[in-house]
Amino acid sequence: MSVSSPHRMNKMWARSVPAVVSVFSAFVIWEIYVHVSQISPLILPAPSRVLEQMWLNREMLWKNTTPTIQATLAGFSLSLVVAFALSILLDFMPRVRRALFPIFVVSQTLPLVAIAPLVVLWFGFDLTPKILLIALVTFFPMLVALVDGYDSTDSDIESLLRSMGASRVRVFRSARLPSAMPYFFAGLRISITYAVVAAIFAEYVGARAGLGIVILNAKNNFRPDLVLAAVVISSMLTLLLFVVSVLIQRQLLRWRDAGEGQ
Repeated sequence: MSVSSPHRMNKMWARSVPAVVSVFSAFVIWEIYVHVSQISPLILPAPSRVLEQMWLNREMLWKNTTPTIQATLAGFSLSLVVAFALSILLDFMPRVRRALFPIFVVSQTLPLVAIAPLVVLWFGFDLTPKILLIALVTFFPMLVALVDGYDSTDSDIESLLRSMGASRVRVFRSARLPSAMPYFFAGLRISITYAVVAAIFAEYVGARAGLGIVILNAKNNFRPDLVLAAVVISSMLTLLLFVVSVLIQRQLLRWRDAGEGQ
């Protein structure tokens, strides 16, 4: 185990190199273009100016990042619970699935720019509307992934379990749920990229603090450097959540595979 872990780490870093190089190159090109073109920082600030403003305004940015993180984690946790509960309900009740699934699809066609002000109007300017909007935006990819994952279960395994007297719940727990895990994590990675954006948009529509408020105030004050500073922080949060989801997936599926091999 001690030998394979460094090998996996080296392999992971090797895979990360192209992405790091491409991002670094993009920032270098951006920096060079701003200096060569002499474009006004009120239109396009250089990356160095954005990083400088991030440092100079670090206390203000951190103060507004904290509520965004709280809303993101709370909303995504609610989304996770709702997606799992609904997926189990739809799997055990096909008629309910046929009745409710079109409603879930329609919920994803609602424009966030239209529904967000209404949610804020109904639930106020505290944490509740942000949690609800994040859950609304992020639950559907996980729900679809789980439902498709259940349907991907090997029918021979299910037949074998039933022939051994396994109940519907036991078949679900022993065969259908494990089969859905890779699908679930694929949906989770999609959803996690929407969570921070949804939180910021909810704050942008109506909140007392958060990165959305920073972006709104900076835009109104013609401070694109601060706008981009908040955008960089939101991107870093999204990337961090994405990496955490990947690491959790690898750990859980490794335990599952190890358990099946014993």
